Amino acid sequence: MSIFETIRNWARRIKRDSLTLWFAYRSPGTPAPVKLLCIFVVAYALSPIDLIPDFIPVFGYVDDALLLPGLIWLTIRLLPKEVVDDSRARADGWMAEQGTRPKSYAGAALILALWLAIAYAVWALLKG
Repeated sequence: MSIFETIRNWARRIKRDSLTLWFAYRSPGTPAPVKLLCIFVVAYALSPIDLIPDFIPVFGYVDDALLLPGLIWLTIRLLPKEVVDDSRARADGWMAEQGTRPKSYAGAALILALWLAIAYAVWALLKG
């Protein structure tokens, strides 16, 4: 298997697992604290706005390459096995039927609000 196929398969798994968390959030078998983590990870994964914009050299891709996969891995590890299996099956069905993952405008709003809060905090510190 070539390096490009390995990367492509890894990217597909990340897409599927972000959708898996979307379904796991809606599952009654998911514990409440893990649901909160699912909400955060899914909002971030499906948001069209990145926490660290890609145009920032080196750091712009850190969230895509390390932060997001790490959060997805952690959240899936915290979920009960039955919920993961059911949610992955539903995610596979969605990907086969829809061909894409959903967009989260609420996630975009969350990331935008976070950036505005950071900008305000920096402004307040610099002001005095």
